[in-house]
Amino acid sequence: MDVNGTVAEGFEPVREAFVRNFEALGDRGAALAVYRDGHRVVDLWAGTRDVDGTEPWRRGTAQIVRSATKGVAAAVPLLLHQRGLLDLDAPVGEYWPEFKARGKERVLVRHVLNHRAGLPVLDRPLTPEEALNPARGAEAVAAQALVWEPGTAHGYHALTYGWMLDELVRRVTGLWAGEWIAAQIAGPLGADLWLGLPEAEEAAGRTGRVGRLETPEPSTGAALRVRPKRAVTEAYADPDSLTRRAFAAITPFPDQNAPAYRAAALPATNGIATADGLARVYAALIGEVDGIRLFDPATMEAARTEESAGPDRVLVVGTRFGLGYMLHGSASPLLGPGSFGHPGRGGSLGFADPETGIALGYVTNGFRKTVTADPRAQALVRAVRSVVVGQ
Repeated sequence: MDVNGTVAEGFEPVREAFVRNFEALGDRGAALAVYRDGHRVVDLWAGTRDVDGTEPWRRGTAQIVRSATKGVAAAVPLLLHQRGLLDLDAPVGEYWPEFKARGKERVLVRHVLNHRAGLPVLDRPLTPEEALNPARGAEAVAAQALVWEPGTAHGYHALTYGWMLDELVRRVTGLWAGEWIAAQIAGPLGADLWLGLPEAEEAAGRTGRVGRLETPEPSTGAALRVRPKRAVTEAYADPDSLTRRAFAAITPFPDQNAPAYRAAALPATNGIATADGLARVYAALIGEVDGIRLFDPATMEAARTEESAGPDRVLVVGTRFGLGYMLHGSASPLLGPGSFGHPGRGGSLGFADPETGIALGYVTNGFRKTVTADPRAQALVRAVRSVVVGQ
């Protein structure tokens, strides 16, 4: 297997794991970047840019990272809080009055980030065309009734998370979350990462910039299985379950390779990044990268302090969340107990581990039947862990 890129001395096992993903786990196009203490120590890529093509993956190839987008988007409200512009314990309706409709006055900003808002579904799913209009998503969430009392339970807000976060950011800053990320995060860091792909980058995609994803299977129990447990399979197969309804808040789901979808900004699901761009942002959340640090120590601790844990009313397995980030646990094993980040359905992963100074970004074009704990991403995490624990 031809693999391009470099690894720092001591990180050779990570390269070996990356190769095995292609030889044994079916990767067809992917990239991996790892930073340690703000410096890149792994930079690898291999395979084809398009899952159904022959054009080689290049160092600058970017890919849709699905729900790994959530971790990048979560940085926006946390940074607004850090700057004194957003109160995490204020009602969402304080910033967005229309949101208070149908008994949602008690939903706090914190509840949006820790998946305790009680709004994981839409009674009337959005069409693909409606979903690409950020104002329409916000209107739909504002009109939705609660599924549970805010703060009393947690359940993965697979798509509604993005519309709530996006409108909150707009009400506070006047910018959509994607615009704020470009101006305040990706731009200053020089990170190849977008929430709403610019037209110039879409044009570059035709000559090798953004790769084509594998088309996922329909949203059935088999296609969305988190773990081979009967209760999970049944939940995904039941069209009336919170599980199916949460993932069906857009029905049918848009073509993820379409230019219109990539140009839109859905903070829950359609961020586009290179592996290096994703890792670079996480590295800046826990330390300096070329003189830039995003989170101060208090914000970093808030991001990774457990807010939700136990049975997830949507994913039907035990999950752990901080403020906008999944935490290390059985559903999403990361590097260690203090790690925080977010996987993307089908494989992508971004996270940081402050104790070791590690930040990782993995992107792939090969869809897999997983929501969390993708075997390819986990193989890479284990390899990184073997290196840093052994040093």
